[in-house]
Order: sequence, then C-alpha cells, then structure tokens
Amino acid sequence: MLWVAVSAVALGFLIALEIAARGYGVRGPITDQAREVVFAPKSGTVLYASMALMLVVLTWRQRFIAIGAAVGIDLVFWLVRWAVGAEMMYGNGALLVTLGCAVVALTRRTGRERMLLLQGVGLALLLVTGRKTGYTWLLITSKTRPTVLDQYVATADQALGNPSWVAGRIVEATGAVGFRVLEFVYIQLAVMAVIVALYQLRNVAVERRFPRHHLVRTFLAIGLLGPGIYMIFPVVGPIFAYGADGGQWALAELWPNTPPPVDVPQPMPFDEFTPRNCMPSLHTAWATAIFIHSRKAPRALRWAGTFWLIATLGATLGFGYHYGADIVAGVVFTLTIDIALRTLDHGWDRKGIRLVAYGAAVFVALLLSYRFLSLEMAGHPWVFGPLVVLSMISVIYGYVRTTKRWERQAAAVSVPQPRREPQPELV
Repeated sequence: MLWVAVSAVALGFLIALEIAARGYGVRGPITDQAREVVFAPKSGTVLYASMALMLVVLTWRQRFIAIGAAVGIDLVFWLVRWAVGAEMMYGNGALLVTLGCAVVALTRRTGRERMLLLQGVGLALLLVTGRKTGYTWLLITSKTRPTVLDQYVATADQALGNPSWVAGRIVEATGAVGFRVLEFVYIQLAVMAVIVALYQLRNVAVERRFPRHHLVRTFLAIGLLGPGIYMIFPVVGPIFAYGADGGQWALAELWPNTPPPVDVPQPMPFDEFTPRNCMPSLHTAWATAIFIHSRKAPRALRWAGTFWLIATLGATLGFGYHYGADIVAGVVFTLTIDIALRTLDHGWDRKGIRLVAYGAAVFVALLLSYRFLSLEMAGHPWVFGPLVVLSMISVIYGYVRTTKRWERQAAAVSVPQPRREPQPELV
C-alpha cells in the first residue's frame, strides 16, 4: 500500500508539472521522457547509469544479457540515425531494457521477486525522471519569479569574504586545464552518485532486499525538496546578476574581478529564462551527500568522494553559479534531510528528531538572515561570518555524533557466540 500511495503521488506530481510546462509552450517531463524511447536522448550516460542501478537486483548472467541487449539496441539505433542523418546519441537501449524489465516483473515474476525487480526498475526510472522534472522546475522558477534576491545574498556574502569572487579569479588563473576538470566534475555529478550507490547496493542480488538507507534516497529527496526553496528564495547567481552572462539584466559586470559594493539591497527584475536555482546550492547538497555516503567505502572511493566534494565546491563558486551563502545553506540542507531519513529508519529516535528540528531551524535562520539582516552582516563581517560558519559546523557535529552513536548501537547488537563446553576436571 505504501508503494502504491507513493506511486500515485509521484504520478500526480508529474502530471501537474506536465500541465504547467505545456502552459508555457514546452514539453513536460512525461512527454520528454517518452520521446527518448525512440528519439535521441539528452544524456545517454544518465540512462546507462540509471540502468546500472536496476542491475543490482539481477544475477550476473541476467546483467550480461541486459547490458548486451542495451548495447545491441543502441547499435541499431545508431546505424539508423547515421543512415537518415538524424541527431546522434546513445542511451535508447538502456531505457528500453529498463522498461522491458518492468514488463518481465509484471508478467513473469510473482511475490517478493516481482516487488524486488519493480523496486530496481523504479530506482532507475526515478533517476532519469528526476532529471526531467528538474528541467521543468527550472523553467517554472524563471517564469513565475520575475524578481530575484541576488542583492541580498551578495550583501550577506560580504561577511564570508565574497568567496565566489575569490574562487572565480583562482579558476581563471588555472587556465583551460582547471576549467575542464571542474566542468567535468560539475556535469558528471550524477554518475559519481551512481558509482557510490552501486557500492552500497552491491549485495542486493544476494540478500534479495535493499539496505535500509542508501545514497539514492537522500539524492532524490534533495532533488524533490530543493526546487521548492528556489520558489521561496529566487536567486540567479553572481555570473548573471553581476557578470557578463546577465546581459542587460545584470547590475554591472563586476564578477569575478571587482567585489560588489555594499549598498541597501532590494529585489531586482530579471529575464524569463534564467533559472532561479541558487538557494540552496543543490550541486553542493548532492556532492555533500556523495561525500558522507562514501565514508564506509574502500579507500579509493572515499578519496573520490572527497575529491568530488572539493571540486564541486570549486566549480559552483569558481564558475559564478553560486554565492558562499548558498554553499553553507546547501550543506545544512543535506545533513538535515539525510539525518531525517536515518531517523525514520531508526524508529524516530528522539535524538535524531531533535537534530532534524535543529537542522531545519538553522536552515530557516540562515535564509531569514540573508533576506533581512544582509546589510548588518556586511557591516559586521567579523561577527556574522563566524556565526554563519559555526552554525553549519554545529549541524555537522550533531550529524557525526548522532550517526556514530547509531553505529555503536548497531555494533553492540552482535550474534551470540556459541557457548563453550566446560573443561573436564581431573578426578
């Protein structure tokens, strides 16, 4: 019943987004995804990564068959597109194999095996559908929020030392090599998330069940809740509000060489196509989720998770997509969501509930401070700057302390050792 209810809510949400997108004259997430069954997908990498999530429920023999079928279908599509001169892209095979597994689950499986395969298919489709809904959400933010609050965030960012301006100059100094590395990390964030998720789900085929908590849950929850904050706190980012990419709508071309002057902030009008997707930084939120979920992985994956977090922070700031205030809010946002999901798994543990409430309170306090105390923050940077950072650190500390306690409790519940037989005594 829970799965039916969640599926019904998700379908209603997708239909609502489809109707909203159609109202603005563009395809919605349902139509856009349906087209990729035949037409060239936007990202074949994402489709194959999503199929990889589904493969965790299959045996090795079934995995090889699925991968071979996907590659074979893509080769056929590639030859047809090459012959007719259509746009070249791969990924249709992965999507068709995923949909085919759903048909197999409904027609050839029963009971627990059917549910397990449907969960794998659902996990894969949630990843690709989440990407489509994200595009629609960004469109809605640009159409429904004619004014943005960048002046408030930029003013508040004075308390943090204008990190976007600093990072922007550093990225420029690294040249083309640094730019390409950060661009690759920024674009392929979802692929890194799938790699970490595959490690966490590596035993699903053997145990015939999913673990209680894994990265995909946090990843999807961030993507579901984040755009709602965009609607409440619309911000376009320094490269648009203070840089050349903003065109005639930018206040001035100041980024990244000249920090913005401290002045009384006010809402400013902006164009109808630039997404208001800065507050909080969801790229930072997702990279933080990858980092914390890779801590139990082998050393190579832990290092990769650390690198992805650092490089993502460098890209979000250095490309001018986010302010430092967005980064702080993104970290608090992620830890609050992840601890909420973990608390749910632990039967609504009292300390977990308190930490969720505290994290939510800190997040709300940050947004209110950026909006109503930005001028005071810029005027007293040595007071508000440390306060902002310490508020984030306090949530991090609470998260680490609570999760460590849960891990110790889980380790204490060990399998009883067999009782030793008494040693014979000499008579």
